[in-house]
Amino acid sequence: MTTVESIVDRSVTQKLETMLLIRTFEEKSAELKAAGHSPSMCTSVGQEASAVGVISALDERDLILTNHRSAGHLLARGADPNRVMAEIHGKATGYCGGKSGSLHISVKEIGVILTSTIVGGELSLATGVGLSLQMLEMQGIATVFFGDGAATEGIFHESVNLAAVWDLPVLYVCENNQWQAYVHRKETMRIDHISEWGARYGIRTATVDGNDVEAVAAAARDAVAYIRETGKPFLLETYTYRLRGHMEPDDQAYVDKEELSRWRSKDPITALERKLVTDGVLTATELAAMKETVRKKVEAAAQFAITSPYPTLDQLTAGVYA
Repeated sequence: MTTVESIVDRSVTQKLETMLLIRTFEEKSAELKAAGHSPSMCTSVGQEASAVGVISALDERDLILTNHRSAGHLLARGADPNRVMAEIHGKATGYCGGKSGSLHISVKEIGVILTSTIVGGELSLATGVGLSLQMLEMQGIATVFFGDGAATEGIFHESVNLAAVWDLPVLYVCENNQWQAYVHRKETMRIDHISEWGARYGIRTATVDGNDVEAVAAAARDAVAYIRETGKPFLLETYTYRLRGHMEPDDQAYVDKEELSRWRSKDPITALERKLVTDGVLTATELAAMKETVRKKVEAAAQFAITSPYPTLDQLTAGVYA
């Protein structure tokens, strides 16, 4: 095996390990919620390839704005699972001292500016971040994650139009997961691909299989290279599926069972595991060891969150201005 091939293999196995971390973390979070340890949260189960693929194409200069399915983006960016889990549980050891919960986490040290629980809220700020980067003559990119539901709101169209007119370095990532809370995408739009809307504002767009992490990573690298070269925005649509309900707990009674089964058969993690073992990149033993490593890391994060203290009254009121 050549050195280049070795690097490629390490890269894709690292992507698989991060995807497994996200999936295991999200499922553990749902389990802890069911046991009464934490408030409700929204998971990104089924969308791991989108988060890992896109964020693998970014570097330390780039800033991220995310939404209520943020854990995958945070972990893919390198956030500490212990502190993310603690924040979800409202504990003082969390990234925001337990004040944000799962829906408003920001992690300045890794460039995650904000998590917005308001659908489309992050889109209203992405243009401002892009304008700031442009005016300060910085080389970073403002990367904003949103869903197909946010794309049906006026703020999406305003944001993209303004970024196009002002040539702002914004990477719009629409994780088209087919569901808008409890409403199917087909009930709210007549098109299949959000990229069609973006193209009408005069910006470059692409749609990619959001369940193929290597395809997502390649498309994201192309998008990032284009933005760095031109300073102009790009809209990347990762076409995927939300395998769990809108919020935990959720029995998904409103979901067509045949559709859910069809998309489960396209599970991004199962597909990548199968490919790497078939291609000889990983042995079954190595894959099992990777899963055990991830499991232990997530169990440690859960224990850290459960045993961490809640913020004191003084900590709760620190930084509160109104």
